[in-house]
Amino acid sequence: MGRTIVPIGPYHPLQEEPEFFTLTVEGEKVVDIDVEVGYNHRGIEKLSEQKTFDQAVFLVERICGICSTSHPFAHVRAVEDVIPMEVPERAKYIRTIIAESERLHSHLLWLGLAGHFLGYNTVYMWAWKLREEVLDAMEMMTGNRNNYAMFKPGGVRRDINIEIATEVIRKIDSIVPTLNMLKKAVMDDPVLHARTKGVGVLTKEEAIDYCALGPTSRCSGVARDLRKDSPYGAYDKVEWNMIVTQNGDVFDKVVLRVLEMYESIKIIKECLLGMPEGEIDANIKSIPPGEGIGHIEAPRGECFHYVRSDGTNTPERHKVRAPTFMNLPTYKSTIIGETISDATIILAAIDPCYCCTERMAVRDTKGKKVYNGEELIKLSQAKTEKLKEKFKC
Repeated sequence: MGRTIVPIGPYHPLQEEPEFFTLTVEGEKVVDIDVEVGYNHRGIEKLSEQKTFDQAVFLVERICGICSTSHPFAHVRAVEDVIPMEVPERAKYIRTIIAESERLHSHLLWLGLAGHFLGYNTVYMWAWKLREEVLDAMEMMTGNRNNYAMFKPGGVRRDINIEIATEVIRKIDSIVPTLNMLKKAVMDDPVLHARTKGVGVLTKEEAIDYCALGPTSRCSGVARDLRKDSPYGAYDKVEWNMIVTQNGDVFDKVVLRVLEMYESIKIIKECLLGMPEGEIDANIKSIPPGEGIGHIEAPRGECFHYVRSDGTNTPERHKVRAPTFMNLPTYKSTIIGETISDATIILAAIDPCYCCTERMAVRDTKGKKVYNGEELIKLSQAKTEKLKEKFKC
């Protein structure tokens, strides 16, 4: 049977963001895949070098709306590692509450989309209805439903008082009955089982070889979670369980995220009820020369930021590595050998965040010179002038 090329993207109704996947198929069977990134690049790292350390927090919030706690959390930890310093205890609890609330809304968003990809729009509607309750709680605590503007080097910008904490607990408790219903639907529905069990399997050995992160690795039996392995915030001060499953298929990726939501609810409530009194900000005055790293367990896995300071108020270098950057290559193992009808749900199963992943370096045609930001602007301006001349603009 002859081979056929099937393009998915860069703009596709089942992709929230632009990315280009080239599938090679024989009949209905996928025999190869190639991934092209770079359709959504915005130069965040370069922009950060023109901001103060405090301004960069607002910048990295906008890497992704769904990850708008993950990147600021990792960034401020990197800045604090340069000093180095410990943030106030109350601030640690507040950071953990915001991070777990984001995990809740991120997992609910993915669960709804997974239902939509499978044609199971009842799951889609119910999951997103629950997500509205979580976003309402986030708005109570931070003033925003996304891009929360809560984090800063040395602590947090806003406190959570007892009235807000009580209402947030009520909101979080209110989603549990419907979450139980969704869990039952996932565990019991034969159609969902038929579409997801044994599909897109990533073995434990492959997960380790590809350095997969977050739920993508934990659903393959890799017990790795920064909240347990390298505790930060208040994760070592409350009781919760790391969820690990063994089959590595799409079904386990669904189950793992559903079960993680229960743990997030547990963490949020314990932090709100056990939050110590005290300051929420260490009031950092300056950043000394040095290097720092910050990493946290984002909803998709380890989010990593590197910062280098030259002693001024602006980062000399800021490097970002999002979890999807590590999880994308696992497609080579999970999609080859599967049918074309399952390709999109397998692609979606890692919960990809392409705008977090995007990066590029521009070289000349011989590959010897890498252009910096100023040189790229000059090249662009020169090209614009040529086009004006050509078309008599």
